[in-house]
Amino acid sequence: MDVERISERLKAGDPAVGLRAVSALHRLAERVEALSVAAAREQGWTWEQIGDALGMSRQSVHAKYGK
Repeated sequence: MDVERISERLKAGDPAVGLRAVSALHRLAERVEALSVAAAREQGWTWEQIGDALGMSRQSVHAKYGK
């Protein structure tokens, strides 16, 4: 489904469309975050630098991605 069709359905007040869109965006954001953290670590970024970029503490980022 393209953005224009989703936008039109959202304007029509269909909450199921909005909720599915939010869920998809959350999954996408998690994937982009994980890939970006991995890339940053490969480039030598510290957990503190990554945490600062994400607005999180270094401990939180490390706990989430330090495996």
